[in-house]
Amino acid sequence: MNTPPRLLPPLNGARNPGTTPAVTTPGSFALAPDVGGPLMFASPDTPGMPAPSDKTAWDFLPDGWSVQRWQSGEVTKWQSAQTANHSATLPLGHSATSFHSARGDLFRVTYPSSFTPITQLEHARLGIVTPQMRRVAEREPHFETLFPGKAAEAVRDEVAAGRMVIPANINHLKHNLDPMCIGRASRTKVNANMGASPVSSGTDEEVEKLKWAERWGADTVMDLSTGGDLDACRDAIIRNSTVPIGTVPIYSMIIGKKIEELDWPTIEASLHHQARQGVDYFTIHAGVRRAHLKHVKNRLIGIVSRGGSLLAKWMLVHNQENIMYTRWEEICGILRQYDVTFSIGDGLRPGGLADATDAAQIAELETLGELTERAWRKGVQVMIEGPGHVPFDQIEWNAKVQRTLCHGAPFYVLGPLVTDMFPGYDHITSCIGATAMAYHGAAMLCYVTPKEHLGLPKKDDVKQGCIAYKIAAHAADVALGIPGTRDRDDELTKARAALNWEKHFELSFDPDTARAYHDEDLDVDTDFCAMCGHDWCSVRISKEIQEFASGKAEGFERVGANGRAGAPVKSAALTPEQQEILAKRGVLSLDEIHKLASKTKKAMTGRVAERQSGKATDAASSHSATSPLDHSATSAKLSCHSDYVDPDTAKQLQEQRTAVVQLDVRPALGIAKEDRVV
Repeated sequence: MNTPPRLLPPLNGARNPGTTPAVTTPGSFALAPDVGGPLMFASPDTPGMPAPSDKTAWDFLPDGWSVQRWQSGEVTKWQSAQTANHSATLPLGHSATSFHSARGDLFRVTYPSSFTPITQLEHARLGIVTPQMRRVAEREPHFETLFPGKAAEAVRDEVAAGRMVIPANINHLKHNLDPMCIGRASRTKVNANMGASPVSSGTDEEVEKLKWAERWGADTVMDLSTGGDLDACRDAIIRNSTVPIGTVPIYSMIIGKKIEELDWPTIEASLHHQARQGVDYFTIHAGVRRAHLKHVKNRLIGIVSRGGSLLAKWMLVHNQENIMYTRWEEICGILRQYDVTFSIGDGLRPGGLADATDAAQIAELETLGELTERAWRKGVQVMIEGPGHVPFDQIEWNAKVQRTLCHGAPFYVLGPLVTDMFPGYDHITSCIGATAMAYHGAAMLCYVTPKEHLGLPKKDDVKQGCIAYKIAAHAADVALGIPGTRDRDDELTKARAALNWEKHFELSFDPDTARAYHDEDLDVDTDFCAMCGHDWCSVRISKEIQEFASGKAEGFERVGANGRAGAPVKSAALTPEQQEILAKRGVLSLDEIHKLASKTKKAMTGRVAERQSGKATDAASSHSATSPLDHSATSAKLSCHSDYVDPDTAKQLQEQRTAVVQLDVRPALGIAKEDRVV
């Protein structure tokens, strides 16, 4: 009887995202990395997807500029061109520069001699590697993996092509900004929105939320304040931030006036003012045009973008084209002076699944592509904002049609939510869509918090939104095969396999929550957790099988009490943050949490008896949190408990230091007896 061939994984040339040797996974199913080309890091296309644009920012140079390019293998053509250029005369008033890309291609750029570069895009077009580009290369180590010794040049090449932006206002660089990049050739970034409203929050609270967002992984922050002292709030956020700050300038432009009173002098003054303050990127809703409004008429929820709705009303009142569209070149001139990056707004983004991928959204996206070309001609960096509510099946097409229409400019998306019926949980509904959108091409994800659609996010909402979106971004990076992105996952897996709880927590994204959740059930670090208990712990059993590599990674063995490998040890006292985490969960009483915080022998005793008798105290109990209850009947026991093994037995088993099981599994694995797995 013939055995059918095993189905093989669909590998497409992507790198393995982890550097741990000899792992069993085949690696990423994504396409081979094309950094320096139109695909960058990309998912395979399903049928019907649009091809990437064959144009880049090099195709939209300012007047008086030109570029010649020779691929790395065209040495003869270059030598011939060099000979010709020695005798050729440059156009009057022009200079030329030549440089090699990280891929080895040669560029010769001709430009007006009077030109002085300001923006990162302009420097890149002249082959200049700026300090900001070098810092980005340090923060994105996969560039060095792909282009040894030329990481910063690879960053420069992506910026020159318009596929990457470095939002770094020249005035913010005078403060605490740590330059970063946004582009699909880099790791996926996360933005956190915040800002005071007319009915909630203020400057101090917003600065606190800024620092909180930075702590929980926000790569950029947008100040969307519409109430309070907007100017003071924005200035405080910029001065205190290490990440780029974005704004929607129209919010400030209409404070104290009606939208129909908006005029060019107001727009011009506001843009200059915010740029002088140090704002790194502006959302400008210039893509909403009069001709698009007819497509909105039958939408279930109309226009959900604040900027988009305001400018739609302005156009209807004045019976004119969008002033941001008609004044685009002048706006570009202002942004160029300070190297402010465009985040071209999607004012007609869908606000519900029923409005997704409709004529209004796509018509605006086509205009965003046009605006991108016009901004590049003015030397301004550009990223494109994307939709917020998209059915899961439409996500890939949305990502890839943007890549086509906007020539690979970084895509910055809000979510998207993949269902509309879970208010209060939209950080979950949206990070599902965000993971897919990043895998298919988005470069930055704007977080959504549990308060989305319900109110202004508070401090804990910011944390929940950041963590949900760091999960989405990281999952997409691993899936895309970006080198090194799985390394921390692998290290944590080694710690988990070794039952090394302390290292497990250290490597986790949120160590306080991981430790608090563990100690909520089992306040001793030992060779099992409370989910399975001792006898049923598959990780412990795998570790004890000598032929398995599991749990035996060098440097990961857990050292317990008295320096004995694998022995149980009482975990450290809970920190105030860990106590707060458990208090919010409401599973343990304040008295029980205090015992975990104090970690005295007296405080640790009797917890099992207390739970079994149902006498656990709560916040309203007559027992003080500083006065441990008397549990004399169980005073000799630590609460090292399990659902399947009673505490005394579990403790005894661990203290005996279980021997390694000498089990020969080679025949079962189809391995010859002389071949050692470990």
